Amino acid sequence: QVQLVESGGGLVQPGGSLTLSCAASGNIFSVDAMAWYRQAPGKQRELVASITSTGNTNYADSVKGRFAISRENGKNTVYLQMASLKPEDTAVYYCNADITVATPFRIQYNYWGQGTQVTVSS
Repeated sequence: QVQLVESGGGLVQPGGSLTLSCAASGNIFSVDAMAWYRQAPGKQRELVASITSTGNTNYADSVKGRFAISRENGKNTVYLQMASLKPEDTAVYYCNADITVATPFRIQYNYWGQGTQVTVSS
């Protein structure tokens, strides 16, 4: 059993900052690529940022220069630092990870967190 648990969402004013965290736990051999997605009401889920196990990052154009993704491999945790937040950043943010399980066989699966709400409003 593998779990991704997100934290850090909330209400923030436009121009403010927020940091999301996502910790993977359970039957883990290795955590490979990790990413953050978001889904606003009435819209499709979209990729916000991703990071490989070696630290290579990728960002959606809409968040470049404002958001930063990072990870602590020893803690199986990924972070999303969000700055200069805009109302259009309002969404449920989901953590996603490719994880190789330890037992019974080392197979890679893709996992999702439960989501955390980020609301940007004055």
